[in-house]
Amino acid sequence: MSSQLPELFAVQGGVASAGQLISLIGRAAFDTAVARGSLGPVWTGIYSLTEPDAEIRLRGLDLRAGTAVPICLGTAAAAYGFDTEATGDLHVLTPDGHQLRRGDGLVIHRREGAPLTVLDGRPITEASWTAIEVARSLRRPRALATLDAALRTGTCDSARLSRAARAQKGRRGIVTVRDLIPLASPLAESPMESESRLRMHDGGLPAPVLQYEIVDRYGRLWRVDFAWPDRWVIVEYDSLQWHSDPAALEHDRIKRAALEDLGYTVISINADDVRQRPFEMVHTIRMKLAAEAA
Repeated sequence: MSSQLPELFAVQGGVASAGQLISLIGRAAFDTAVARGSLGPVWTGIYSLTEPDAEIRLRGLDLRAGTAVPICLGTAAAAYGFDTEATGDLHVLTPDGHQLRRGDGLVIHRREGAPLTVLDGRPITEASWTAIEVARSLRRPRALATLDAALRTGTCDSARLSRAARAQKGRRGIVTVRDLIPLASPLAESPMESESRLRMHDGGLPAPVLQYEIVDRYGRLWRVDFAWPDRWVIVEYDSLQWHSDPAALEHDRIKRAALEDLGYTVISINADDVRQRPFEMVHTIRMKLAAEAA
């Protein structure tokens, strides 16, 4: 294979067109390289030397379009660091003056007024617009998780989210998302914490303090997911992944004992409590709050 190929791929960000490759190594060598897997398809007529990841796939689209392709929705959210839905498809906007075809793993969108900025050289829908647009497509709990995550990254704030919501007035799901913005918090550390907090809110519980810090009798600092300090009640979200680790289990045992020694009531909840038994979960928390108040 021609020694010029690595240079071509390096210059073009890891991608090259079939025409470029054939001009360098000839049709026979090109066909052989494709058959052997030395050259792998990224898109029709676009190839790479490596297994294409999202960045390689985007660069392949750039090569096809002859310009940098703007990203939006989940792909933009991932670039900003607040994709809570593990988006697999590429979501892009058709560049001005070009036409892209929807394909496997590629979703093309119209711009429809979306403000664009640039992130690491890539055109991208502005962060707050992206967060609102993604949230509109999700169920309420996941929508709040997206808003929380967007605030946590620092790429936008509540005021910008509100402006983006006003700019998307009249679009599907916007009323639900607009009502969630006042509840959104950068202190939520996981999507399930966001879902848990929404269940508590919907159940009429007083708003908890998030990521509350407590020093125990031995000077150790503990941080808890949800706290009502005046009622001495704490709720901790337990993920299955975290508690499959023996060290994590021991950490939580010590933490719980230290908090209970201070007089706190500690309630543990998990995904099933939040999603399958929300009324029972809320009732348990309400009863503990009432008991401590009494």
